[in-house]
Amino acid sequence: MQARRISRELALLSLSQLPNKAEKLSQQSLKDIVLAAVRTMTAEAHDILETAAAELTRGNDRLLNSETRTTELNSARAMVKEALDLAQSAINRLGMAIELPEFIYLSNQKEVQAYALEILTQVASNRPKIDELLTEAIVDWHLPRLPRIDRDILRIAVAEMWFLGLPDRVAINEAVELAKRYSTDDAHRFINGVLRRVTESIA
Repeated sequence: MQARRISRELALLSLSQLPNKAEKLSQQSLKDIVLAAVRTMTAEAHDILETAAAELTRGNDRLLNSETRTTELNSARAMVKEALDLAQSAINRLGMAIELPEFIYLSNQKEVQAYALEILTQVASNRPKIDELLTEAIVDWHLPRLPRIDRDILRIAVAEMWFLGLPDRVAINEAVELAKRYSTDDAHRFINGVLRRVTESIA
């Protein structure tokens, strides 16, 4: 189970940086896949840190300019709290970097590489079908407008259920765990709901 979980994470983190065509994916080495995954993790941590720093600066400016006005002070406090939450999120992402050596070591297992490539190939080969199914299952949203990480989590889960024979319940649980680890706080609920509707339509 551990090997498949690592494969899934590897596929998720490298999906946006690898070729979309299945035949080109088969030519990717493990080094290419791991490098793509590491680049994704680094870019996300960098983006979050930049956002947190900007929010802290804005909140600090508001605090300094609002010593006499209570409404401004409350607004500044809210901004600082949001900035601190973003900073905490950035710290958590950077904490994942500590896990990189283990992640890379586990990625070197042949079964991890094989299953990650299988996921990536199925997503690339069947993306139009997968996206059509997801579009029908998403309520009040459009697939292209979802955050990239959420789209990729959904695509991987559908590929595993539909083309790789993973039981629906397991695929949904794994997708929810990926969302908790890599997406926003409430994304896992949204992903859970979409995938449950997907299972009803492919049953």
